[in-house]
Amino acid sequence: MTRIISGAAGSLRLEVPKSGTRPTSDRVREAIFSTLTSWDLIEGVRVLDLYAGSGALGLEAASRGAATVTLVEKHPQAADTAGRNARTVLGAFSRTAADAPRVDVVRKSVLTFLTAEAERTVTPKWDVVVIDPPYDHSETEIADVLAAVGPMLAAGGAVLVERSTRSPEPAWPASLQPVREKRYGETALWWAEPAQ
Repeated sequence: MTRIISGAAGSLRLEVPKSGTRPTSDRVREAIFSTLTSWDLIEGVRVLDLYAGSGALGLEAASRGAATVTLVEKHPQAADTAGRNARTVLGAFSRTAADAPRVDVVRKSVLTFLTAEAERTVTPKWDVVVIDPPYDHSETEIADVLAAVGPMLAAGGAVLVERSTRSPEPAWPASLQPVREKRYGETALWWAEPAQ
């Protein structure tokens, strides 16, 4: 079972696709959001959740006060599940609440989505970007994603890469500088911020 840990939708259960995803444990999600809270990157931020799966990471951010959350997931079943989970989380907010977040579910591959966003007249800026790909994704693809994300990260923002502890540290582009690495059992979290 996956659930929202805290915030407006705290304790609500989320659906998980029957296959093809690897939900982040409650312990790791709590560590992620403790870090974001300590960096003042929760309230009113713009979150991009890549390889969203069930949407649990992005929707946790929505529950805790993020202004906008974009969930990008190419697999139809997982994207449908993320959409249902988004409706569940948004149902915890009053329909007239000014603080209700905006949540968008985008059914595209991550690189296709990022390429389209980079071509927009005004390049979007996100405060928090979460990259939690399936463990079998190549390091080359992750490097390409990081290179595309770097210019779209707002000043003072953060990028999180969640991988297996057996994976090497991501290949950071010049636009990002690593700031922290933490390990929780089989999970490794790498954090980066915009390069100075």
